[in-house]
Amino acid sequence: MLPRALNHMAVPALRWDAFLTLAQGLGCVGVEFRNDLPGALFEGDDPARVGAAAKAAGQRILALAEVKAFNDWSDAKAAEAEALMQIAVACGAEAVSLIARNDGLGCGAVERRADLRVALQELQPMLAAHGLIGLIEPLGFDICALRSKAEAVEAIEALGAADQFKLVHDTFHHTLAGEAEVFAAHTGLVHISGVTDPAVMLADLTDAHRVLVDAEDRLGNLAQIEELLRAGYAGPVSFEPFAPEIHALTDPGPHLARSFDFISSHLAGMAT
Repeated sequence: MLPRALNHMAVPALRWDAFLTLAQGLGCVGVEFRNDLPGALFEGDDPARVGAAAKAAGQRILALAEVKAFNDWSDAKAAEAEALMQIAVACGAEAVSLIARNDGLGCGAVERRADLRVALQELQPMLAAHGLIGLIEPLGFDICALRSKAEAVEAIEALGAADQFKLVHDTFHHTLAGEAEVFAAHTGLVHISGVTDPAVMLADLTDAHRVLVDAEDRLGNLAQIEELLRAGYAGPVSFEPFAPEIHALTDPGPHLARSFDFISSHLAGMAT
C-alpha cells in the first residue's frame, strides 16, 4: 500500500491537533508541519506536546518546513536554520525542509552551484549534531536558483553527504523544471498535487493551480509515482495542494481520501 502522508498546506486552516486527527483518519503514516502558515507554528503550543500527540495518533512528523532560500547563506540564515532544527528535535521531527531561493537572483550556473555548495557545507554539521535530515526541494519556477535535482545530487555526492541530505520530489516542480530523471535513491519524500485546468500553459502555472490528483491531472502524477516506485522509492507520498478552492473545503477528508484512493487503485493495477 502506498504510504500516505499529508502536508499542512493541504488544510492550512486546521489547528495542529485537528490536522493530526485528519491524517490519522486518512490512514497516513506521517505529516509535515509548516512555519509559513498564518499564526505561530503549532499555534504557539509546546513542540514536545505536539510530538507526543503525533505519536499517539500513529503519525511520524516527517519534516518541519521550512528554511526558506537556504542557498542564500548568511549568519542570519544559519540562525534561522538552527532555530527550526531545535524545534524539530523538540517535537521529534525526522527532517527539516530546505527550500531553494526563488527570487530571480543567484541563478547563474557558476553562482548557483557555488551558493548551493556553501549552504550544504554549513548545514551538514548542524543537521548531524541534531540527528536530522535536510530535505532539499528544488523549485521548477524560472526564477529559482535551484531548479535541477541533478545539481542537488551532484553537490550532495561531492560532499559525501547522501546520509544527511535527501531530495523532495515534487510532481508539480518536476514537471515545471522539465527534468527527466527522478533520483529515487536520493529521494526522501514525495510531494503530490495535480493541475486540471486545461486552459493554462505549463509556463504560466503557479501554486494556485495545484489541486488534488484525479483523472484530469495534467502533471503526470501517476507516471511519476510509478517511475519512483519502480526505481526503488518506498517512502511516503504527501499531498501538498495550494489552490484556494482546496483550502476552502469545509470537509476536506472525503476529497483527500478519494484522491488517495484514485492513486492507490491505479498503482494496484500496475502491480497486477
